[in-house]
Amino acid sequence: MSENGCEYHERVLTVDTMNPNIRQVEYAVRGPIVQRAVQIDKELEMGIKKPFTEVIKANIGDCHAMGQKPITFFRQVLALCSYPDLLEDNKFPVDAKSRAHRILQACGGGSLGAYSTSQGIEMIRQDVARYIERRDGGIACDPDNIYLSTGASDAIVTMLKLMVSGEGTSRTGVMISIPQYPLYSAALAELGAVQINYYLDEDNCWSLDINELRRALQEAKKHCSPRALCIINPGNPTGQVQSRQCIEDVIRFAAEENLFLMSDEVYQDNVYADGCKFYSFKKVLFEMGPEYSSKVELASFHSTSKCYMGECGFRGGYMEVVNLDPEVKVQLTKLVSVRLCPPVPGQALLDVVVNPPQPDEPSYDTFIKERSDILAALAEKANMTQDILNQVPGIKCNPVQGAMYTFPRIHLPPKAILKAKENGQSPDMFYCMKLLEETGICLVPGSGFGQREGTYHFRMTILPLKDKLKIVLAKIKDFHHIFTEQYS
Repeated sequence: MSENGCEYHERVLTVDTMNPNIRQVEYAVRGPIVQRAVQIDKELEMGIKKPFTEVIKANIGDCHAMGQKPITFFRQVLALCSYPDLLEDNKFPVDAKSRAHRILQACGGGSLGAYSTSQGIEMIRQDVARYIERRDGGIACDPDNIYLSTGASDAIVTMLKLMVSGEGTSRTGVMISIPQYPLYSAALAELGAVQINYYLDEDNCWSLDINELRRALQEAKKHCSPRALCIINPGNPTGQVQSRQCIEDVIRFAAEENLFLMSDEVYQDNVYADGCKFYSFKKVLFEMGPEYSSKVELASFHSTSKCYMGECGFRGGYMEVVNLDPEVKVQLTKLVSVRLCPPVPGQALLDVVVNPPQPDEPSYDTFIKERSDILAALAEKANMTQDILNQVPGIKCNPVQGAMYTFPRIHLPPKAILKAKENGQSPDMFYCMKLLEETGICLVPGSGFGQREGTYHFRMTILPLKDKLKIVLAKIKDFHHIFTEQYS
């Protein structure tokens, strides 16, 4: 048998011979429904008639793709760093030029095109450390404990790689919230670790219940070795903001059970609800005193992709490690060195995020206005989203306290559930796929994030511009009414 005149040989790499862990990886945020949305986009371009004129992708927290404008100062500094000849151009403010000059001096050969050290440019790590100290009210931060990263995701996966070991009942178990951000389940599947589910309390605004943590841990000890607890605060996909008391309880639990804490804090500026406030795990840990601050091992993560910045494409982020074993830290540095370094433009962007214009600088007023306007618009859209969805019979939406998403519960008629099973789909996938085909609205089914048995949800972002978000919500409202009637 030949192909193109050559003898055909069985392929070396097939689905049967590939890494079996990869086959278990799922990532709903860019899964089948999003792939279908891309196809529909192409069909619309070809002139194929649909009951709508555009696909609105409310499936992912991609701020700029949804119409959010970049922060002027950040882009000015990045432009100057990318093309230093612009430093001679009088159109740029002096504070943007001084930031760019300082960053370029810290780069090899004065260029963003040079590799940095694997842990990240030292000056930027120092700036990150000072930012953390300001954020946490003066609690010390050692720049040597800062690792710059390709977004927060890369650092999270790196820490999980360090932890996973053992076989059988000694295999590493990692506790993740349900609902969860699929990065965690995907990374654990790829690494062959054991995923330990603990459920957030939907009836109490997706709060974290320590008794549920205990239940999940005791159950997991029967078949794995639990070693880490992951927290997302503010929450994705659930949009809750954990109270200080909750964070203290989690830290005590981690100390009692000897668990490594991983705190995903990429939405720390996205807090909207009255009475809610962001507290970093590090701040609370150290304010609880040396009984905890000298013992509990913690890695916390932040990113330039969310908050008011929304600079997803630059892939900038950092991780701070606390109480990491010095010998393990050597291994961590070795592990990141294999990847050479995080993108240097992303590092430069991170530097201006943690070192923005100050009150005595010319760019300050514009920066503050842009930042405030973005966060105020997000707060308005958070309130609008929950208000409109809660007007729909069969949809229940918790307050969007923070982050960029809502995760409403949807009631699906028995006939719809039966039809989904006939199609080989989860009921909420069936619902979201019909929503996409009939309205052009792309959401992610709750099954892609995890949910209690017998409940159904979808995740949508609140990022579309206000007028477009109104359209999205109106279409969901009408669709749910028609869908319910159709299958009742």
